[in-house]
Amino acid sequence: MSQEVKEQEANKASALENPEVLVEKLTSFEDYLEKHTKQIAIFAGAVVLVIAGFFGYRWYQSTENEEAQKQMFSAVYYFEADSLNKALNGDGSAIGLKSIAEDYGHTKAGKLAKFYIGAIYLKQSKYQDAIDNLSGFHSDDLLISPRANCMIGDAYLELNDLDHALEYYKKAALHAPNKFFSPRYLMKAALVQELMKNYSEAINTYDQVIEKYYDSQEAPDARKMKARLEQMAPASN
Repeated sequence: MSQEVKEQEANKASALENPEVLVEKLTSFEDYLEKHTKQIAIFAGAVVLVIAGFFGYRWYQSTENEEAQKQMFSAVYYFEADSLNKALNGDGSAIGLKSIAEDYGHTKAGKLAKFYIGAIYLKQSKYQDAIDNLSGFHSDDLLISPRANCMIGDAYLELNDLDHALEYYKKAALHAPNKFFSPRYLMKAALVQELMKNYSEAINTYDQVIEKYYDSQEAPDARKMKARLEQMAPASN
C-alpha cells in the first residue's frame, strides 16, 4: 500500500474516532442548510405538489369514470333494445353515447362509449363513421379489443376494401387467441382471401382453424370450405 493511500485511510479513521471532527462536519452541514433553506423548501414543496397532483388526478379520473358509467346505463339499455338513435343522442333526460364519449373521453367508460357508437354506425350502414369511431377505441380488454377490430373489418368489407378488411380480421384473430372467438375471425379472413382469389392462403387459414381450434364450432365448416377449395385448385391454376 502506498504512503498516500495509508495517509487517506488514517485520515478516515481519525475522522471516525475524533468527536471534534464529527462536530465540525455536522456544523458545516447545518451551515449549508441555513444558507440554502429557501431552495430546499422550494424543492420539497415541488415534490409534495407532484405527489399530490398524481393522486389527485387518479381520484379525479376515478370519480369521472363512475359518473360516466352512471350516464351510460340508459344509453346501453337503448342500445340493447335496438333504439339506436336514443342510444346515440339520449332521450331528453339522459344523455347519449355521443355526449359521453365527448365529455368523458379520458375515462374507461367514455372510451367504451366510442365502441358502442362504432357498433351503432355499423348497424346503420354508416361504415366510414363506424371505422372512425372504432379506430379511436383502445382498451386492455381481451375480448372487446379484438371485437372492435373485427367490426372494423366488417365495415371495410362492406366498403369493398378487401385489403383493410383482411388486415383487421387478422388483427382480431391474433389478439389474445382463444377457441371461442379467434376461429370466427379466421373464418372471416379466409372468406376475404377467397374473394381476393388467394385460394392457397385461404386454405392455410382454414387449416389454422382445423389444427389450432379443432374443437371449435367453426372447425367442421373450415374442413368443408378447405375441401371445396382443394377441389377448385386444379381449375384455378
